[in-house]
Amino acid sequence: MAANDPESVIREEAARLQPRLVELRRDLHAHPELGFEEIRTAGIVAAELTRLGIAHHTGLGRTGVLGFIEGGQPGPTLLIRADMDALPIHERTGQDFASTLDGKMHACGHDIHTVTLLGVAEVLKQLAPSLKGRVALVFQPAEEKLAGAAAMIADGVLDLAQASVCLGFHNAPNLAPGTFGWVNGAGQAGSDAFDIKLHGRSGHAAHPYAAIDPILAAAQLVQALQGIVAREVNPMAAAVLTVGELHAGLVRNIIPDEARLSGTIRTFEDSVRNLVVAALERIADGVALSTRVRAEVSVQRQVPPTVSDPAVMARVVGAVEKHFGPGSVREGKASLGAEDFAEFTTRIPGAHLRIGSQAPGRHDALHNSDYQPDERSITTGVQAISRAALELLA
Repeated sequence: MAANDPESVIREEAARLQPRLVELRRDLHAHPELGFEEIRTAGIVAAELTRLGIAHHTGLGRTGVLGFIEGGQPGPTLLIRADMDALPIHERTGQDFASTLDGKMHACGHDIHTVTLLGVAEVLKQLAPSLKGRVALVFQPAEEKLAGAAAMIADGVLDLAQASVCLGFHNAPNLAPGTFGWVNGAGQAGSDAFDIKLHGRSGHAAHPYAAIDPILAAAQLVQALQGIVAREVNPMAAAVLTVGELHAGLVRNIIPDEARLSGTIRTFEDSVRNLVVAALERIADGVALSTRVRAEVSVQRQVPPTVSDPAVMARVVGAVEKHFGPGSVREGKASLGAEDFAEFTTRIPGAHLRIGSQAPGRHDALHNSDYQPDERSITTGVQAISRAALELLA
């Protein structure tokens, strides 16, 4: 390989690494770990970095790993982040390397993200003498909890990295391998979590008039909350309020003392976020008053929107399109899904790239028990992120 031809190095190294990275991905897929439990995964990452001679720190944000590749010339520091955690979903793919752990699955492709960044690490290590600056490799826990990035930052990952630009990525099952997506500005929404407890009074199912029924209140509240986005948010703005949990009662003939609801609010603008939160609190109090229960409402800010810097995004898109050819990078639409890479982009100019992972003949969705991304996205991801890194360090 010619040292002065990084494009060829990237292509050839990515192709050479593909079998090993697929094998590694399948091992991680078979042994998924939830947020802040990624002990085995982090151990594999650390071992791979050691094999490559890449200095690293472990235990950041409990299970996060930070590695450094020092370039041969002075320049900025680029932070590249991949997430490692799985989801509490029971896998139903039937694949030979399916999860061996009941109720846990890599249903969002973070196993692919982890090995993609390991491939990028190996490629950039090869190119290190010609790199201008250094690369900080962040293997992050607990993205699905929207808490891992903040935990790593609290443990000093940004103080150690001293990065001036950051790059994140995610597999995209609506794009074929070899194609990529981008969104200028806010690509993912900010997220708030809410919990509502409805305190009633237990009693016999045959005598509801002698009790105060929190299940009735919960049913009315779930319905009423859906009116916030439908009737209070400007339809030209974006917002989603979803109740994802509802817990009440243990026995069919007993009215319980309490019902509990939990969910999320997704928005792009603080004004919309504040409107939705205020409406949620008002409606919870109103339903409580009308049904005689007592409402206890808690709203927690999780992450802000993930915003790509236009100048950084333009350089990433240009580099990837140059590598893969015209039409390979497509402008997409923002998603109301949240992404805690936002914790980095609020502090450092950065960009977030979508990497096509759609398998032939499939129309998969993330967070699905039958999610089967195309493993060719590992090779294309290694190439795209490596090429973008060279551009951002140029």
